[in-house]
Amino acid sequence: MSIPSALTVNAVPYQIIHLLGKGKGGYSYLAGRDGRQYVLKQLHHEPCDYYQFGDKLAAERGDYDRLRAVGIPIPELIEVDAPNERLLKAYIPGPTIFDLVRDGRMRPEYLAQVRALSDQARAAGLNLDWFPTNFIPHAGRLWYVDYECNAWMDEWSLERWGLKYWSRTPEFEAYLSKRPINENDATGIRG
Repeated sequence: MSIPSALTVNAVPYQIIHLLGKGKGGYSYLAGRDGRQYVLKQLHHEPCDYYQFGDKLAAERGDYDRLRAVGIPIPELIEVDAPNERLLKAYIPGPTIFDLVRDGRMRPEYLAQVRALSDQARAAGLNLDWFPTNFIPHAGRLWYVDYECNAWMDEWSLERWGLKYWSRTPEFEAYLSKRPINENDATGIRG
């Protein structure tokens, strides 16, 4: 895959610094403009054998609003470019939980924080995508950097599914063995 050098959001150009990750809904890039950094997410329509999509852009907007209403810490949605199916989001710097688990730097307080987020989401009838590439600890707080949320189902809860990837479990090791390791790889979505 070729990484673009620039992309526009509502006709405003942003320099693409590097790919942050590819998820089932889009490619997220670290983008820059006027000395500031952002996440620029380009939605894609590549097939996904385990997830069905409707209108991805409407889903991103709706999920953002739901998560904000529940109080889940997420990066600000700065702008939406509907014709190009692009989102411009605030950039939360730092390694993902996936990176921390992989590198042996996971801390107990991150597990406590994700459990609190799980309780908060469940009380609102929601599940987040609990995969650790979607979470970044920054400034003492765990941020959910994806906007995906779904109706709560026990089988996709943090406890039944997500925590399998929040430590060096067999599931984590199997996932890691199939992925590149460098910092700019596409281990998963980040933002």
